[in-house]
Amino acid sequence: MFTTHTLPNGVRIVLAPSAETKAACVYALFPVGSRHETLAQNGASHFVEHMMFKGTRERPTTLHITRDLDRIGAEYNAFTGKEYTGYYIKANGEHLDLALDMLSDMLFRSTYKQEEFVRERKVILEEISMYEDSPSQHLDDLFEELLYRGHPIGRIISGTRETMLGITHDALVRYRDRHYHPAKMVLVLAGSIGDDAVARASVAFGRISVRKRVCPTAAPFRNRPRGPIVHVHRKETAQAHLAVGVPTFRAEDPRTDALLLLANILGGTMSSRLFVAVRERHGLAYAVHASADAYTDTGSFTVMAGLDPSRIEQALRVILRELGRVREHGVTAEELARAKDNIEGRMILGFEDSCSRAEWYGKQVLLRTRTRTPEQKMQEVAQVTRAQVQQVAQDILRSDRLHMALIGDFADAGRFKKLLSL
Repeated sequence: MFTTHTLPNGVRIVLAPSAETKAACVYALFPVGSRHETLAQNGASHFVEHMMFKGTRERPTTLHITRDLDRIGAEYNAFTGKEYTGYYIKANGEHLDLALDMLSDMLFRSTYKQEEFVRERKVILEEISMYEDSPSQHLDDLFEELLYRGHPIGRIISGTRETMLGITHDALVRYRDRHYHPAKMVLVLAGSIGDDAVARASVAFGRISVRKRVCPTAAPFRNRPRGPIVHVHRKETAQAHLAVGVPTFRAEDPRTDALLLLANILGGTMSSRLFVAVRERHGLAYAVHASADAYTDTGSFTVMAGLDPSRIEQALRVILRELGRVREHGVTAEELARAKDNIEGRMILGFEDSCSRAEWYGKQVLLRTRTRTPEQKMQEVAQVTRAQVQQVAQDILRSDRLHMALIGDFADAGRFKKLLSL
């Protein structure tokens, strides 16, 4: 179970203790990501995340931060998404106070030195190049750019070379100050945290002064993307990389559990329909999978595959045929039961880790109107019926909703658009 507490300065604390581990995880999340940026600011949220590790008043350099954490064998990292940014430290529960103090120091007392700003911008430019040189990773960005075209949620989290070179040190600091407020933060303590975790968190975070709250909200996504539409990113590669999918539902739509099961049945395992049809029967791909993703106000269902360029049209036909079959005929009782067991098993294994449990609760409290425990989520998935799964398939799997992004040495997108029909 979990409990919530709020400090006088507005910091929301979530406690998820566990007696089954000696590890403690401290997880801080802020509701800021790439969808909160203007076009000129694209990549600022990610840049801020990087700068938090570059020195504070008490720990002047990166080495002062990493040396203290490495000494206790801690795991630590940060990440930026479209809707939130997170920072975590996982360590022996005996070092909970150090983890709390370190995060507080980094998040609210980082110095953002000019020379570190210049140096880290070069690092991010290299990171952008790395993603562009990895087609399977770059494909995610291209597909969301296509699906959410014209809206900030479709922009690349890392930003572009142009926006990274255009942003100034002072502009980045102003961006940080507009979004990093104690009252906007959710702090999760999970695992071996003791009985006095709130008091210990208050020592580290309770003294942070309340700033004037100027936190710009993200523009809602109200577009209804229409298809079929194809975007080809021409690049000479040994393997073509394909993503085909449709827009779906916001995260709290009651149909999301049925959609999760649909994605699992179609491409969530090595015994799924698409894996068997595309790889095992026809030998068209090494990897093919389906996924369902959701933001606060929109979502997507996507099939991704790495394919032989000479057989991509055949593979696309096989994928679309399987999508059409599930829409017309639904899923079997055995498929549904297997998918439910698979999702439950993955969740149980995942939540053995204290940071996975911390991230779950942090995202729930930060972004959702109600907080479900992992156990409640599993119960709700278990109650989904075959009829509900087929209804979701019929709702989303339509020709006029299909979007496709493709990386490979192809000059003509039109040849693929002709095939996009269910």
